[in-house]
Amino acid sequence: MTLNVSRRSLLALGAGLGASTLLGGTAQARAPKLGTQTPYWHRFMLGEAEVTVVSDGPLPLGDPSGTFTGVPKEEVKKMLSDNFLSPDNVVLEQNSPIVNTGDKLILFDTGMGTSQLFGKTTGRQQKSMQEAGIKPEDIDAVVLSHAHIDHIGGIVGANDKPLFPNAQYYIAQSDLEFWTDEGKMGSPLKDFIVHARKNLLPVRDRIVFFKDGQEFLPGVTAIAAPGHTVGHTIFMVSSGGKSFAFLGDLSHHAVLLLERPRMEFSYDTDPKQAAASRVKLLEMLAANKTAVMSYHFAWPGYGHVAKAGEGFHYYPEPMQMNL
Repeated sequence: MTLNVSRRSLLALGAGLGASTLLGGTAQARAPKLGTQTPYWHRFMLGEAEVTVVSDGPLPLGDPSGTFTGVPKEEVKKMLSDNFLSPDNVVLEQNSPIVNTGDKLILFDTGMGTSQLFGKTTGRQQKSMQEAGIKPEDIDAVVLSHAHIDHIGGIVGANDKPLFPNAQYYIAQSDLEFWTDEGKMGSPLKDFIVHARKNLLPVRDRIVFFKDGQEFLPGVTAIAAPGHTVGHTIFMVSSGGKSFAFLGDLSHHAVLLLERPRMEFSYDTDPKQAAASRVKLLEMLAANKTAVMSYHFAWPGYGHVAKAGEGFHYYPEPMQMNL
């Protein structure tokens, strides 16, 4: 058999397979691998306000057994694996919205700060803010959903000096008093008490308390959600006819605590009360089709919740681009 191959077809074949393959060598990529990631911030508009979500980095909880309780551990692992998540290592995000109303720059929660209680992947918030072009000294208000270490840990830096020198701080009075109580230093809560005192006491003279239902900053309204902590609060953020609810720790996980909202979470002060708050408020948000910003859902944590059987389903919002 005679094979008729022209010079042009050989050149085309060489272009398709790569000259190195024809010569018996190893194909090489034309560009080197970069090994870098995108900056950890995302920006979008909410009515007339500009929202920048900054990350404090992933927070690994490890094996869910003992952390998510009230449901057989085999079922918990199946819920995770059915959603293409590791059944052996639950990893949460830490998403903090920074809302620029035009008059005020408002940060919600501050991450782990210098603490490495949950590993070395946390403590990134200041770097994320720098990547986003936001200076700590420009923050006017720091709003705290509660006083757990991963929400108040970034108020002071490594030198124990406040990182937001011009800000007022807002928190529920009951949470401040509970988590800065020196009398709890000998309890299993010691690590949380130490870091709450370290971060909250240096700014005590700049702390303002809010009440349930109060619009304590323009466009920011407190909604009591007790159980996770005694004063745990979520916030309705509104501008120009648009709004979202910052959930704090109303639900730590977009699968486990939404599909089974009465499942208990070991870090809750009162797990039964936390579950009741979760169901009540998620039902309200789902019925009103209110957007949510979750501190611990997959980055950047913005979307909607909808009723699904006895529980709920989370629908992430496509990322907006401001062109």
